[in-house]
Amino acid sequence: MTTPPTSLAPTADADRPQAGAGAGLPDQSTLIRIGRSCICYQTRMTAHAVTRAYNRALAPLGVEVTQFNILAALAAAKTGSVTALSDALALDRTTMTRNLKRLEALDLVRVSSGPGRAVRPELTANGLSLLAAAIPLWEAEHAKMESAVGVQVWTETREGLRTIRRALKDCEA
Repeated sequence: MTTPPTSLAPTADADRPQAGAGAGLPDQSTLIRIGRSCICYQTRMTAHAVTRAYNRALAPLGVEVTQFNILAALAAAKTGSVTALSDALALDRTTMTRNLKRLEALDLVRVSSGPGRAVRPELTANGLSLLAAAIPLWEAEHAKMESAVGVQVWTETREGLRTIRRALKDCEA
């Protein structure tokens, strides 16, 4: 008498279901089309790659590009609330609050109470100094990326991304 195998894993690749091989499974061409055409997938892949590059550039200062963008937005806009800052950077309020707490712990941002439940974030002197030191690193990375893709491609891409954001915001309204 033979003993049944103890493993539940298939013994050969031929035993594994392939995409398109069974009822309800998508075929390979559908999966490839999704990967190539999905706006979300393509923009997220690009965002991850760009984020990694800027994070490497800003690493000597111990700041990430998300934090840099918050510091720059605070310095530029003098926003009066977390909600306004969240809207300006297209982040949800809870994500912004979490980021501001991290920046506050690093003494880069001060968060004070406003009227009612309003919270007003502002740069500290340390935050302003870090931002000033980070700008040349950001500028160098930006110039490198813009040169790599070309000014015209970046300009068209930037406008296309703005169009997508506006269209999605209109859909939400």
